[in-house]
Amino acid sequence: MNPHSSDTTILSRIGNTPLIELAGLVPDGCARILLKLEAQNPTGSMKDRSALAMIEAAERDGRLAPGGRVVEYTGGSQGVSLAMVCAAKGYPLSIVTSDAFSLEKRAHMQALGAELSLVPSAGGGMDASLTRRMMELAAEIAQSTGAFATRQLENADQLAAYHAMADEIWDESAGRVDAFVQSVGTSASVRGVSEGLKRRNSKIHCVAVEPSESAVLSGGASGVHRIEGVGAGFVVPLWKADAVDEIATVSTEKAMATARALSRSDALFAGTSTGANLTAALRLGLRLGPEATIVSVMCDSGMKYLSTPLYAPADPN
Repeated sequence: MNPHSSDTTILSRIGNTPLIELAGLVPDGCARILLKLEAQNPTGSMKDRSALAMIEAAERDGRLAPGGRVVEYTGGSQGVSLAMVCAAKGYPLSIVTSDAFSLEKRAHMQALGAELSLVPSAGGGMDASLTRRMMELAAEIAQSTGAFATRQLENADQLAAYHAMADEIWDESAGRVDAFVQSVGTSASVRGVSEGLKRRNSKIHCVAVEPSESAVLSGGASGVHRIEGVGAGFVVPLWKADAVDEIATVSTEKAMATARALSRSDALFAGTSTGANLTAALRLGLRLGPEATIVSVMCDSGMKYLSTPLYAPADPN
């Protein structure tokens, strides 16, 4: 075990994020919507949970020795979270990412000491080809350096972190949860939280959200989208269809519009995947009606997207 204990560092601040009720964004006749503020984690992302879980599991079973190198492919938030965990624990980190993901995320990873390798995208979009090329380069780096590869798309160690998040949601809502809505990246969060909530109450309706431009879980074709951190373009290894009751699709355009609206209506500054979550949650809320309670997730902070089409300032000319 690495001597840098998470009990005495910034890592102790991961988790136990607040659950708040939305007001301005929710229309008449809609269910009550509670949002788990994962932007309150140290790097501004829920991925802090999974990063810590993957690293500490590898420490416990000896896959990661003190001072050993770590490598991961990432759309950014997982890389930022791993960079923080590795900096706190003293591990060098190699990250494979792409120009498809925000400049802020890449700069944040580098600021925390990560060494970046960039894989070019097709016009700034995310698709299956980009995901697979990033995975291949990360595997090459692991092979050549002897690094421990966290391999987020297939690493089940992170599920425990999201089972714990489900416990937080249950406690904070006093068990008043009728539905849970979350987007699918690695699928660890939607699967882990859904499993955790259903252990408490099997009737909780759990919804997975994916980009409509690449709705592979719904049986559609793989395509290009710009909802960062979700929609790998293929069915990811951790996906477990029976962990959820429904799959919803949301377009990049609609996800961005909802994220922008959230900033103005409820003063919550979030990323595109949060916009996708809330688009799906609002649709479900109108189906379930005002007596129901839906929980969804503010996956990360809008500060990570200031240079992207989500929040880039309009040209004054």
